[in-house]
Amino acid sequence: MPDADVIVVGSGVGGLVAAGLLARHGRRVLVCESHRVAGGATHGFEHRGFHFDAGPSFFWGLGNPASLNPVSQVLAALGESLDSVGYDPLNVYHLPEGRFPAHRRGIDYRAAIAGFSPRGAVEFQAFEGRLLDLYQALKAIPIMSLRADWRLLPYLMRHHPLPLLRLTPRLRAIYSSVGQLMDRCVTDPWTRRLIDLECFLITTLKAHDTPTPEMAVIFGERDQIEVDYPRGGTQAIAAALVRALERWGGTLRTRAHVQRILVEQGRVRGVRLRNGEELRAPIVISNATLWDTLETLLAPTDVPAAYRAAALRTPTASSFLHLHLGIRADGLTGLHPQHVIVQDPDRDIRVPGNVCMISIPTLLDPSLAPPGHHAIHAFTLEPWEGWQRGEGYRARKQERAQIIFRALTRLIPDLRERIVVEMIGTPLTHARYLRRHRGTYGPLIRAADGLFPSCRTPVTGLYRVGDSTRPGVGVPAVAASGILCANTLLGMDEVASLL
Repeated sequence: MPDADVIVVGSGVGGLVAAGLLARHGRRVLVCESHRVAGGATHGFEHRGFHFDAGPSFFWGLGNPASLNPVSQVLAALGESLDSVGYDPLNVYHLPEGRFPAHRRGIDYRAAIAGFSPRGAVEFQAFEGRLLDLYQALKAIPIMSLRADWRLLPYLMRHHPLPLLRLTPRLRAIYSSVGQLMDRCVTDPWTRRLIDLECFLITTLKAHDTPTPEMAVIFGERDQIEVDYPRGGTQAIAAALVRALERWGGTLRTRAHVQRILVEQGRVRGVRLRNGEELRAPIVISNATLWDTLETLLAPTDVPAAYRAAALRTPTASSFLHLHLGIRADGLTGLHPQHVIVQDPDRDIRVPGNVCMISIPTLLDPSLAPPGHHAIHAFTLEPWEGWQRGEGYRARKQERAQIIFRALTRLIPDLRERIVVEMIGTPLTHARYLRRHRGTYGPLIRAADGLFPSCRTPVTGLYRVGDSTRPGVGVPAVAASGILCANTLLGMDEVASLL
């Protein structure tokens, strides 16, 4: 007898979403997580009374089941919810020309642009209008109905023929880049740089490399749905997904490090843990990255050589340098929960250290720090190359962190005198605690390269979820990858029953 119907390797958002949906439909699901806590990049940690996020800090629609955000869609389907707090503007951009409040509603956002470039505001309205048109077309097809096999098109033709018909003339936009759309609508240099920055903050790519649908959903959702932050920090997202999994009979095992996915004659048989224990299942879903799955979890002979070679050629995005601070909050006024600081206007925004993202979640949830204090999470791109533990590692961490400190002191000039907790995370930290190949943010797949890989693999019974599968990087995208994978494993009637 198998130990489970489905074994999920890793408890990132994609894995937990797939596991929860499959458990909801009666599958015996076991999630194996190597760490002591679930969540992947959405897990958090505590140090001396300060609660810090390990990864993302920008969300929308978490507390609204009507949102297109796949996280809220899945939680609603599984009978769970999140408590969140809304805020606006969603970000304050510190640009060479001044502070730009990135309001969530389009009318307010365009008014802020007009303060810097009246012509740019007019051009941006045309650009935004095309994004919102695509958003409305995409919104008409339920996220919870999507799947990654041939049955998707017949299903859409039968149950959603009009939305599908509406999408047909927009195929050019779906397969184009944001930059191509920008070229048709926006000539103002300042506004073009702003659009590049917006794309970079979501994908780490500039507009000409960012797929249009991703930004269409971002702009459409934030115009209509509240931007919010989960009370309790990002770990609350993982906790809600774990509750949903267990509510429907699924099991999460922490400190269960999967050493190898077992394959026999081209078919999955289960997994072997680091302690030697073998667990059997006819279906295994890997929430590890593409590279970790192929190079660590599978033997080279488990997959066709051509498939393996092509997949491993997929380029990786940079990793991150993180700074977690606990500071005294006395006398601080006028701070906003989210900031983006562009350090040098003459350098490309993709240069590591030139753009720093700063989150102060205690302005939204004071319980994340001791009374009278703030928790700060600041991060910037950082390449993997050159990082190694040993002599000089600590000194290099301090040296590289100075670029983030310079950004933070623009917000809080006396920051260093306020610090009571200081922790620096490097690409090595990212790789160790998130189990990510080279600590990467995900694949560097540009719009011109086409779609991200499917959840399906050449090995019978082996599937993948996460940010190295379709639709891409970011918490909403990896949640959608879990939906695609689960639905592909479910019957059409089972999927329809949740809609």
